[in-house]
Amino acid sequence: MDPVRRRRRGRIRTWSGAVAAAVVLSGTAAVGQASAADVNNVKNAGFEAGLSNWTCSAGSGTTVSSPVHGGSAALKATPAGQDNARCTQTVAVKPGSTYSLSSWVQGGYVYLGVSGTGTTDVSTWTQAASGWKELRTSFTTGPSTTSVTLYTHGWYGQAAYYADDVSVYGPDGGGGGDPEPSVPAAPGGLGVSGTTASSVSLRWNAVSGATGYTVYRDGTKVTAVSGTSATVTGLAAATSYSFQVTATNAAGESAKSAAVTGRTAESGDGGGGGALPKHAVTGYWQNFDNGATVQRISDVPAHYDIIAVAFADATSTPGAVTFNLDTAGLKGYTVDQFKADIRAKQAAGKKVIISVGGEKGTVAVNSAASATAFADSVYALMQTYGFDGVDIDLENGLNATYMTQALRALSAKAGPSMILTMAPQTIDMQSTSNSYFQTALNVKDILTVVNMQYYNSGSMLGCDGKVYSQGTVDFLTALACIQLEGGLAPSQVGLGLPASTRAAGGGYVAPSVVNNALDCLTKGTGCGTFKPARTYPGLRGAMTWSTNWDAATGNAWSNAVGPHVHALP
Repeated sequence: MDPVRRRRRGRIRTWSGAVAAAVVLSGTAAVGQASAADVNNVKNAGFEAGLSNWTCSAGSGTTVSSPVHGGSAALKATPAGQDNARCTQTVAVKPGSTYSLSSWVQGGYVYLGVSGTGTTDVSTWTQAASGWKELRTSFTTGPSTTSVTLYTHGWYGQAAYYADDVSVYGPDGGGGGDPEPSVPAAPGGLGVSGTTASSVSLRWNAVSGATGYTVYRDGTKVTAVSGTSATVTGLAAATSYSFQVTATNAAGESAKSAAVTGRTAESGDGGGGGALPKHAVTGYWQNFDNGATVQRISDVPAHYDIIAVAFADATSTPGAVTFNLDTAGLKGYTVDQFKADIRAKQAAGKKVIISVGGEKGTVAVNSAASATAFADSVYALMQTYGFDGVDIDLENGLNATYMTQALRALSAKAGPSMILTMAPQTIDMQSTSNSYFQTALNVKDILTVVNMQYYNSGSMLGCDGKVYSQGTVDFLTALACIQLEGGLAPSQVGLGLPASTRAAGGGYVAPSVVNNALDCLTKGTGCGTFKPARTYPGLRGAMTWSTNWDAATGNAWSNAVGPHVHALP
């Protein structure tokens, strides 16, 4: 879609209609007939009607809701084997006419072209675009050409590509293209998703037919974006601001949304945690039924400040992830209800993030390409579901170089309010030379908290060089000491424990032992034989696997640990 030409078309129609009326009223015959206005001759150019009017080779094409350039859908086509994911449409054109060919694309190698022009067929391409990029060329039809074959395709062995807002713009070929766009509706669902001392992050619902959005602060336009989230920066600390959003496309700008108020944090808050409390409780929420209590996000108790949705799923693209809500396993929980519950938790001041990994997770980020795919796909999930950030729970290896690259790329997309947590195993944090520990230190400036798993590990060394057995207060405090003295800030260290004996193979401790360990580290009381050389009053808090196993015991863990964490100094 070419917005400039679309606007011109609207003006031409108005002018020609006025001239025709004047000619009729005066009774004078016109000297000549004006040529028809140029149009986009492509049908279903934005894939809003699925793959209607399009044919993709070997079943390679589908439509997705994210990422999109305009509207609510885009094409995703995946090369496989000897198939290059070619998607085509026969487009009606006029003989002897010149057309502009364009499309917005991203992903792997992607080609755009036409054949059967009757003159010189044309194509253009780009290599691995990480964001939306416009491909554009032009062609002229032969003296008897009434249709051309429009196509997109990828390349063998390369990643999937995306295409949206395809255009064959020129004289009307008579085949009927997409209708003129109408001014979109005002966005709904505007809410504050995070704050710092100098910024407010916003999120809203997608609007059908919109190609972009404009954000207003106290009635003044401050930024324009293509997605459904934005972070407004440069604000004063501890100050309230009013925000509204409009939707835009070639036809114009919508009315403003309902206003929301966002208040920046006090000066000195921040560190990647956004509006989190000083001491926070993290709980993993299970997107599956394994014998624990089946929950909806709305069922998670208010004691939990961060809810980590477990887990994202690996895709065929290295590094890329997706998320599939287990509606059947969760007794009919729908995606719309899931999204609404996330928004309700956020409105209550909670953070909901997507966890990547788990015991059986196979996500591998070990190259520049997979790092980009990871960042792009996680950000797409954040936009689609409203997640506040990501949790790294990779238990089958982690490459510090490329995971660092991926997390920094994601942070650049998501903004300063992004929540970033990690849940390494005990062995992964025994030394700063371990990849997990290196990664945590590499991203310390954007890291929220490391909730190491103090379970399923056997005996381990504490920071004093002594061996401690899991299931004791000494195990928790002496191993936490390694992180606290190894470079992480106290606010970036949490204690990860099972919620019940059934939640893990070993390492369960009673909630009272968790609380003793928290007191030992923050106040120097409640310690066992190990006593840290100093206290860490800023310790972030505790984590549990999982909110579902907690619910299975009547929320005994969160009812005991939650208030204790929130009462820490």
